[in-house]
Amino acid sequence: MTKLLKQAFEKASQLPGNLQDELARELLQDMQAEQKWDETLVESQDILNSLAKDALKQHKTGRTKLMGPDEL
Repeated sequence: MTKLLKQAFEKASQLPGNLQDELARELLQDMQAEQKWDETLVESQDILNSLAKDALKQHKTGRTKLMGPDEL
């Protein structure tokens, strides 16, 4: 465990029980969401690679246009 995480847990342990439980639920939900996001990225690598290859092909054949953020 890192020093910062240990410090956060020590500080959280001083909170009332209901706030500790709320903090724990939020932390667990965040970790679950992060894991799901990581899994989604791993599962979509083939699709992302295919889209990237297609975009490069379109760029090389002149079918793309350079645009600024205000032109999207």
